[in-house]
Amino acid sequence: MELQNRRTFIGNAALLTGALIIPNQLLMASELTNRYKVAVIDLMILKRQKLSALPLAKEIGADGLEIDMGGLGDRETFDNKLADPKVRQEYLDKAKELNLEICALAMTGFYAQSFAKRPTYQKMVQDCLDTAKAMNVKVVFLPLGVQGDLIKNPELREPIVQRLKVVGKMAAKAGIVIGIETALDATAERQLLEDIGSKHVKSYFNFSNAIKNGRDLHQELRILGRKNIIQIHATNEDGVWLQNDTKIDLNKVKDTLDDMGWKGWLVVERSRDAKQPTNVKYNFSANTTYLKSVFQAK
Repeated sequence: MELQNRRTFIGNAALLTGALIIPNQLLMASELTNRYKVAVIDLMILKRQKLSALPLAKEIGADGLEIDMGGLGDRETFDNKLADPKVRQEYLDKAKELNLEICALAMTGFYAQSFAKRPTYQKMVQDCLDTAKAMNVKVVFLPLGVQGDLIKNPELREPIVQRLKVVGKMAAKAGIVIGIETALDATAERQLLEDIGSKHVKSYFNFSNAIKNGRDLHQELRILGRKNIIQIHATNEDGVWLQNDTKIDLNKVKDTLDDMGWKGWLVVERSRDAKQPTNVKYNFSANTTYLKSVFQAK
C-alpha cells in the first residue's frame, strides 16, 4: 500500500512538473517576443497624421506606430490634428481594432527648427505632452536637428541644457519620457543627460548616427547604458535594406542589447532600397520582417 502511494505521489509530481514546464516555455517565448517590438513612423511611410497610417503599418507587419505631431514652419506650435478629441479617439479606436500600439509621438519639426532659439518651445513641447497623455503614450521624440547639432554649434550647449531641464520637469509632471536625438557620441551624450539631470529626458538612440560617423555601434550602446536609452531608431541611412547592409550586423546588435538587459521599441526610420526609395510597402515590409526575424525569433 505504501509503495503504491509512493508511486502515485511520484507520478502526480511528474505530471505537475510537466504541466509547469509547458507554461514556463510559453512564457519564455512570449517574453522574447514582447521584449523587442518593431514600429514604423507615419511620416516615413508617407502618412503623416493620417488615420490610414495605422492599417498600412499593420499591413507592413509592424507592432506599432510612431506618430508625428505635424508640420511646424513659422507657426506658434505644431499643426497637430490629434489636438482634436474626435480625431484622437478615431486613432485610438483604430489602433485597438488592429491590435497596434502607438509607441511614441514625434516632434520632427525640430529637425529643421532650432530648439535652442525657438521662443515658443515650451508651448510646442506642452502640446506634444498633452496629446501623448490623452492617448496614453509614454514616450515623445525630440530631435535636436541640424540647428541643434552640438558638434557644429557647441555654443548652443548651455541654452539647450537649460531648456531640456525645463521640459524635463514638464515631462515629469505628465509622467512621460522625452527621448532626444543628438549628433554627439555616446560619451558626450551621456554627459549631456547627466547635466540635464532628469529621469524624464533620455536618449532616443539612432543606429545611423553611430555608423555614419565611424563609431563602434556596440560600444556606443554600452557607454550610454540600458537606463539611458528609451527607444531606438533601428535603421541605417538609405541605400540598401537592413538585411543587405554590410555596415550593421543586427544579430550582433541583438547580442549586445540582450547582454545589456535592454528591451523596448525598435523603430524603422530609413534603410530604403536606393532603386525604389518611394515604394513604402516594399521597403518597410522588408525591414520590419527582417528586424522581427532577428529580435523576435523563438
